[in-house]
Amino acid sequence: MSKRLASLADPRLEDYRNVPDPELLVARGLFIAEGRLVVRRLLTSSRFTTRSLLLTPAAEADLRDVVEAHPSLPVYVVNQEAMNTIIGFDIHRGCLGVGERPAPEGWRDVIEDARTMVVLEAVGNADNVGAVFRNAAAFGAGGVLLGPACADPLYRKAIRTSMGAALQVPFAHFSDWPADLYRLREFGMATIALTPNPSALPLADVVRTPAARRRVALVLGHEGSGLSEAALRAVDLHARIPMAPGVDSLNVATTAAIALYDLGRGRT
Repeated sequence: MSKRLASLADPRLEDYRNVPDPELLVARGLFIAEGRLVVRRLLTSSRFTTRSLLLTPAAEADLRDVVEAHPSLPVYVVNQEAMNTIIGFDIHRGCLGVGERPAPEGWRDVIEDARTMVVLEAVGNADNVGAVFRNAAAFGAGGVLLGPACADPLYRKAIRTSMGAALQVPFAHFSDWPADLYRLREFGMATIALTPNPSALPLADVVRTPAARRRVALVLGHEGSGLSEAALRAVDLHARIPMAPGVDSLNVATTAAIALYDLGRGRT
């Protein structure tokens, strides 16, 4: 139900005044989806409940088909200047949605039917986390498991960079690191760490091993320092992506994309 508001002090806009404060949003059990494509995916293909939308008239017109499919959803329409005032910074996309965070899923539930998982340790950049989710969706991973010090997949920037994939790909947090990494073996998952260490086997060789024919968890680490020694000890295999001389590493999301693609190709 679209509503053009008479006052920017309208209490129904309260959720949108918290956009610059992600910790407050988490505490309130909410997240922000930004941009027309992301909001469209929130409404059509995510597992999350949408609380409301805040749109400019142009965004309202562009999203009319999905908005009309949710007649009970509150939709607040304001001009661009008013939107910037409400949320506290300039936003050029003219489109925000507030989603409700469900109770966290247990990682055992997330991996139950998955053949391939991605595991992250200390990937703290929201753009990188979002890009990993986008790659996980593109290459058919069953979900993402988050170890310590990872950025929130439902942070606004992570959702936007994922092109909405963070709203679609299941994820869960490990609570006991690296012990939970060892426990993946109990569920028949081989764990493969991605590392630039020259002692690791080339990825192309690893994906042809019997272990890669099983259920697999690809394990990736911090943008700068990579995986911790504890994580490297906890996995079954170490794999590296051969690179040109003088290049010491790849972006973590790029590494995830290559590894997921090679793993899938090696299974065919």
